[in-house]
Amino acid sequence: MSSTKRASSSRPSSSRASSVRASPSLRAVPVLDDHSIGHEARAASDDHMALKLWLRMLACTQQIETEIRRRLRARFGISLARFDYLAQLHRHPEGLRMNALSRYLMVTGGSITGLTDELEKEGLVVREAVPDDRRAFLLKLTPRGRQTFEAMAEEHESWVIEFFSDLRLADRKTLYELLGHLRAHMAARMRPEGGSRAATGG
Repeated sequence: MSSTKRASSSRPSSSRASSVRASPSLRAVPVLDDHSIGHEARAASDDHMALKLWLRMLACTQQIETEIRRRLRARFGISLARFDYLAQLHRHPEGLRMNALSRYLMVTGGSITGLTDELEKEGLVVREAVPDDRRAFLLKLTPRGRQTFEAMAEEHESWVIEFFSDLRLADRKTLYELLGHLRAHMAARMRPEGGSRAATGG
């Protein structure tokens, strides 16, 4: 089969394309300018729907993250990395070892050390010795750190609610469930043969 035939056979037929365009649940977004289009600039009109969906997911994630970074800086003078660090310690009031925090945040131990040094100097984080391991210590929020984070988290939550406010509640639930199915599907594909089941929640 020639490359031309393969390319044409992979594209939806005109009848199927028309049915997709007519679907009220797939309304076209307004045309975005060069500054706003982001990852979707890489998509061509005849690309596979899966590719276009992937690029749109990336673009949405990037838009939301960029705005959250901007607002955290403007409102609290804090980076997203610091916010995520404090969020993990807030979720684990019993404290976390540095290697565990590094896994949760998916960053290197060196990055965690640098953030810990800064936040400890500001009185937001404290290191506590681990009784059964002299080489290790637990990272915990101080009372001031907990209070500071909770004030930021309240506004952060309101921003995220705002970002999704144009979607109906039913659509948000559907999108959440579909992405959950995608995560489970990807976890199954990435699971080594004979290995343990990968976690799909989070």
